[in-house]
Amino acid sequence: MRTPPVVSAEEWNAAREDLLRKEKEHTRAKDALSAQRRRLPWVRVGKQYAFEGPDGTVDLPGLFAGRRQLIVYRHFFEPGVADFPEGGCSGCAMFTDNLGHLAHLNARDVTFVLVSPAPQADIRRYRHRMGWDQVPWCTTRDEFSKDFGVDEYFGLNVFFRDGDEVYRTYFTNARSAEQTGNVWSLLDLTPLGRQEEWEDSPEGYPQEAPYQWWRRHDEYGTPVDAG
Repeated sequence: MRTPPVVSAEEWNAAREDLLRKEKEHTRAKDALSAQRRRLPWVRVGKQYAFEGPDGTVDLPGLFAGRRQLIVYRHFFEPGVADFPEGGCSGCAMFTDNLGHLAHLNARDVTFVLVSPAPQADIRRYRHRMGWDQVPWCTTRDEFSKDFGVDEYFGLNVFFRDGDEVYRTYFTNARSAEQTGNVWSLLDLTPLGRQEEWEDSPEGYPQEAPYQWWRRHDEYGTPVDAG
Protein backbone atom coordinates (compact mmCIF):
# COMPACT_ATOMS: atom_id res chain seq x y z
CA MET A 1 0.00 0.00 0.00
CA ARG A 2 1.45 3.36 -1.07
CA THR A 3 0.69 5.74 1.80
CA PRO A 4 0.82 9.58 1.78
CA PRO A 5 4.13 11.23 2.73
CA VAL A 6 5.08 11.75 6.37
CA VAL A 7 5.64 15.47 7.07
CA SER A 8 6.24 17.85 9.96
CA ALA A 9 3.39 19.05 12.18
CA GLU A 10 3.62 22.49 10.55
CA GLU A 11 3.29 21.04 7.04
CA TRP A 12 0.42 18.81 8.19
CA ASN A 13 -1.43 21.81 9.67
CA ALA A 14 -1.03 23.77 6.43
CA ALA A 15 -2.36 20.88 4.37
CA ARG A 16 -5.21 20.40 6.83
CA GLU A 17 -6.15 24.11 6.64
CA ASP A 18 -6.25 23.89 2.86
CA LEU A 19 -8.53 20.85 3.03
CA LEU A 20 -10.70 22.54 5.67
CA ARG A 21 -11.41 25.47 3.34
CA LYS A 22 -12.65 23.01 0.71
CA GLU A 23 -14.73 21.14 3.30
CA LYS A 24 -16.40 24.41 4.36
CA GLU A 25 -17.16 25.17 0.71
CA HIS A 26 -18.74 21.73 0.41
CA THR A 27 -20.87 22.34 3.52
CA ARG A 28 -22.10 25.68 2.21
CA ALA A 29 -22.90 24.11 -1.18
CA LYS A 30 -24.86 21.35 0.56
CA ASP A 31 -26.81 23.94 2.57
CA ALA A 32 -27.62 25.76 -0.67
CA LEU A 33 -28.90 22.53 -2.21
CA SER A 34 -31.12 21.95 0.83
CA ALA A 35 -32.48 25.49 0.47
CA GLN A 36 -33.27 24.80 -3.19
CA ARG A 37 -34.89 21.49 -2.22
CA ARG A 38 -37.23 23.32 0.18
CA ARG A 39 -38.39 25.38 -2.80
CA LEU A 40 -38.99 22.42 -5.09
CA PRO A 41 -42.57 22.45 -6.44
CA TRP A 42 -45.04 19.98 -4.93
CA VAL A 43 -47.43 17.62 -6.69
CA ARG A 44 -50.77 16.65 -5.20
CA VAL A 45 -51.35 12.94 -4.57
CA GLY A 46 -54.93 12.28 -5.62
CA LYS A 47 -54.84 8.49 -5.76
CA GLN A 48 -55.78 6.32 -2.78
CA TYR A 49 -53.28 3.77 -1.43
CA ALA A 50 -53.51 1.09 1.23
CA PHE A 51 -50.82 -0.30 3.51
CA GLU A 52 -50.93 -3.17 5.95
CA GLY A 53 -49.29 -2.49 9.29
CA PRO A 54 -49.13 -4.18 12.66
CA ASP A 55 -52.51 -2.69 13.61
CA GLY A 56 -54.31 -3.32 10.32
CA THR A 57 -54.84 -1.39 7.10
CA VAL A 58 -54.00 2.30 6.83
CA ASP A 59 -54.11 4.79 3.94
CA LEU A 60 -51.36 7.22 2.91
CA PRO A 61 -52.57 10.06 5.17
CA GLY A 62 -52.64 7.53 8.00
CA LEU A 63 -48.93 6.83 7.57
CA PHE A 64 -48.22 10.38 8.76
CA ALA A 65 -49.34 9.38 12.28
CA GLY A 66 -50.74 12.86 12.86
CA ARG A 67 -47.63 14.72 11.69
CA ARG A 68 -47.28 16.99 8.65
CA GLN A 69 -44.22 15.43 7.02
CA LEU A 70 -43.58 11.84 5.97
CA ILE A 71 -40.46 10.03 4.72
CA VAL A 72 -41.13 6.68 3.07
CA TYR A 73 -38.18 4.40 2.31
CA ARG A 74 -38.95 1.50 0.01
CA HIS A 75 -36.95 -1.36 1.57
CA PHE A 76 -36.15 -4.09 -0.98
CA PHE A 77 -37.55 -7.02 0.98
CA GLU A 78 -39.84 -9.34 -0.98
CA PRO A 79 -39.95 -12.65 -2.85
CA GLY A 80 -37.11 -12.80 -5.37
CA VAL A 81 -34.58 -10.99 -3.19
CA ALA A 82 -31.58 -13.10 -2.16
CA ASP A 83 -32.08 -14.83 1.22
CA PHE A 84 -35.78 -13.97 1.37
CA PRO A 85 -37.64 -14.43 3.70
CA GLU A 86 -34.78 -14.78 6.20
CA GLY A 87 -33.07 -11.69 4.79
CA GLY A 88 -33.37 -8.93 2.23
CA CYS A 89 -31.29 -6.37 0.35
CA SER A 90 -27.97 -5.87 2.17
CA GLY A 91 -27.76 -2.25 1.05
CA CYS A 92 -31.21 -1.52 2.47
CA ALA A 93 -30.11 -3.24 5.69
CA MET A 94 -27.09 -0.94 5.93
CA PHE A 95 -29.31 2.09 5.36
CA THR A 96 -31.75 0.99 8.07
CA ASP A 97 -28.92 0.14 10.49
CA ASN A 98 -27.70 3.74 10.16
CA LEU A 99 -30.99 5.42 11.03
CA GLY A 100 -30.82 7.78 13.97
CA HIS A 101 -33.38 7.57 16.76
CA LEU A 102 -36.72 8.43 15.19
CA ALA A 103 -37.82 10.53 18.18
CA HIS A 104 -35.64 13.36 16.85
CA LEU A 105 -37.46 13.31 13.51
CA ASN A 106 -40.81 13.12 15.26
CA ALA A 107 -39.90 16.25 17.22
CA ARG A 108 -39.57 18.12 13.91
CA ASP A 109 -43.04 17.00 12.75
CA VAL A 110 -41.64 14.12 10.64
CA THR A 111 -42.71 10.48 10.53
CA PHE A 112 -40.38 7.86 9.00
CA VAL A 113 -41.79 4.61 7.58
CA LEU A 114 -40.35 1.63 5.72
CA VAL A 115 -42.54 -0.08 3.10
CA SER A 116 -42.08 -3.38 1.27
CA PRO A 117 -44.26 -5.87 -0.62
CA ALA A 118 -43.35 -8.62 1.88
CA PRO A 119 -46.08 -10.00 4.16
CA GLN A 120 -46.24 -8.62 7.69
CA ALA A 121 -45.29 -11.98 9.21
CA ASP A 122 -41.98 -11.95 7.31
CA ILE A 123 -41.42 -8.28 8.12
CA ARG A 124 -41.96 -8.85 11.84
CA ARG A 125 -39.53 -11.75 11.92
CA TYR A 126 -36.81 -9.98 9.92
CA ARG A 127 -37.25 -6.68 11.76
CA HIS A 128 -36.85 -8.41 15.12
CA ARG A 129 -33.76 -10.28 13.93
CA MET A 130 -32.14 -7.02 12.81
CA GLY A 131 -33.08 -4.99 15.89
CA TRP A 132 -35.38 -2.62 14.01
CA ASP A 133 -38.44 -3.14 16.21
CA GLN A 134 -38.94 0.62 16.71
CA VAL A 135 -38.98 1.40 12.97
CA PRO A 136 -42.50 1.43 11.45
CA TRP A 137 -42.65 -0.99 8.51
CA CYS A 138 -45.75 -1.53 6.37
CA THR A 139 -46.67 -3.86 3.54
CA THR A 140 -47.61 -2.21 0.23
CA ARG A 141 -50.79 -3.67 -1.22
CA ASP A 142 -51.12 -1.79 -4.51
CA GLU A 143 -49.16 0.32 -7.03
CA PHE A 144 -47.78 2.81 -4.50
CA SER A 145 -44.10 1.92 -5.09
CA LYS A 146 -44.52 1.81 -8.86
CA ASP A 147 -46.30 5.16 -8.92
CA PHE A 148 -43.50 6.78 -6.94
CA GLY A 149 -40.45 5.52 -8.78
CA VAL A 150 -39.51 2.39 -6.83
CA ASP A 151 -41.33 -0.55 -8.38
CA GLU A 152 -38.28 -2.56 -7.32
CA TYR A 153 -35.02 -2.05 -5.46
CA PHE A 154 -35.03 0.95 -3.11
CA GLY A 155 -35.90 4.62 -3.04
CA LEU A 156 -36.92 7.40 -0.69
CA ASN A 157 -40.01 9.60 -1.11
CA VAL A 158 -41.00 12.62 0.97
CA PHE A 159 -44.57 13.86 1.44
CA PHE A 160 -46.34 16.77 3.13
CA ARG A 161 -49.87 16.66 4.55
CA ASP A 162 -52.08 19.74 4.70
CA GLY A 163 -55.35 18.65 6.29
CA ASP A 164 -56.73 15.90 4.07
CA GLU A 165 -54.47 16.75 1.15
CA VAL A 166 -51.13 14.99 0.58
CA TYR A 167 -48.33 16.27 -1.65
CA ARG A 168 -45.16 14.65 -2.92
CA THR A 169 -42.24 16.99 -2.29
CA TYR A 170 -39.05 15.01 -2.99
CA PHE A 171 -37.61 11.72 -4.26
CA THR A 172 -34.13 10.19 -4.37
CA ASN A 173 -32.56 6.79 -4.93
CA ALA A 174 -29.36 5.09 -6.06
CA ARG A 175 -26.12 6.41 -4.48
CA SER A 176 -27.90 9.35 -2.86
CA ALA A 177 -28.92 6.92 -0.12
CA GLU A 178 -25.27 6.64 0.94
CA GLN A 179 -25.40 10.21 2.27
CA THR A 180 -28.77 9.78 3.98
CA GLY A 181 -29.86 8.14 7.20
CA ASN A 182 -28.85 10.23 10.20
CA VAL A 183 -31.25 12.78 11.69
CA TRP A 184 -29.68 15.83 10.03
CA SER A 185 -29.50 14.38 6.53
CA LEU A 186 -33.12 13.19 6.69
CA LEU A 187 -34.37 16.56 7.96
CA ASP A 188 -32.54 18.23 5.06
CA LEU A 189 -34.75 16.23 2.66
CA THR A 190 -38.02 17.43 4.19
CA PRO A 191 -39.98 20.46 2.95
CA LEU A 192 -39.61 22.28 6.29
CA GLY A 193 -35.96 21.35 6.81
CA ARG A 194 -34.37 21.51 10.26
CA GLN A 195 -36.58 24.52 11.10
CA GLU A 196 -33.65 26.51 12.50
CA GLU A 197 -33.06 30.23 12.04
CA TRP A 198 -29.82 29.93 10.08
CA GLU A 199 -31.52 28.05 7.23
CA ASP A 200 -32.49 29.74 3.98
CA SER A 201 -36.18 28.80 3.84
CA PRO A 202 -39.23 30.36 2.18
CA GLU A 203 -40.97 33.15 4.05
CA GLY A 204 -43.25 32.00 6.86
CA TYR A 205 -41.62 28.59 7.38
CA PRO A 206 -41.33 27.57 11.05
CA GLN A 207 -37.90 28.35 12.47
CA GLU A 208 -36.31 28.71 15.88
CA ALA A 209 -32.85 29.07 17.36
CA PRO A 210 -30.53 26.10 16.74
CA TYR A 211 -29.86 23.67 19.58
CA GLN A 212 -32.94 24.81 21.53
CA TRP A 213 -35.24 22.01 20.38
CA TRP A 214 -32.71 19.22 20.89
CA ARG A 215 -33.46 16.69 23.60
CA ARG A 216 -32.31 13.23 24.59
CA HIS A 217 -34.61 10.89 22.74
CA ASP A 218 -36.65 9.96 25.83
CA GLU A 219 -37.14 13.59 26.94
CA TYR A 220 -39.10 15.20 24.13
CA GLY A 221 -42.20 16.93 25.44
CA THR A 222 -40.61 17.62 28.82
CA PRO A 223 -39.23 20.98 30.04
CA VAL A 224 -35.62 19.81 30.29
CA ASP A 225 -32.48 21.74 29.51
CA ALA A 226 -31.34 20.78 26.00
CA GLY A 227 -27.74 21.40 27.00
